Amino acid sequence: MGAELLGPDQAQADDVVLDWEGEAVLAVRLPQLSDSLDHVLAAMERRHGMPLAELDRKTKQGVVRALEARGAFSVRHGVETVAGALGVSRFTVYNYLNREHAAQGE
Repeated sequence: MGAELLGPDQAQADDVVLDWEGEAVLAVRLPQLSDSLDHVLAAMERRHGMPLAELDRKTKQGVVRALEARGAFSVRHGVETVAGALGVSRFTVYNYLNREHAAQGE
């Protein structure tokens, strides 16, 4: 998801420092959530072997479902970011989400 590994002496307040037998051995700097969404979208493009905008509608709907399960839409501007990657409008992304919720009886 784009984390950065650092020496424990380089750790900042928001970093996660890992200890081994009581000694700090590694620091992990986690990306901002918005950066993580970009990494997830890039991984999905690699998995599908093409830009997400070139996928058919059914596959795009599956991508939206997978992204929702990963919390992509809790990120600020998540819908806009996903819509841009899919080459669709925000309205279309919301329709995909609403269609999925209706199918689940929510």
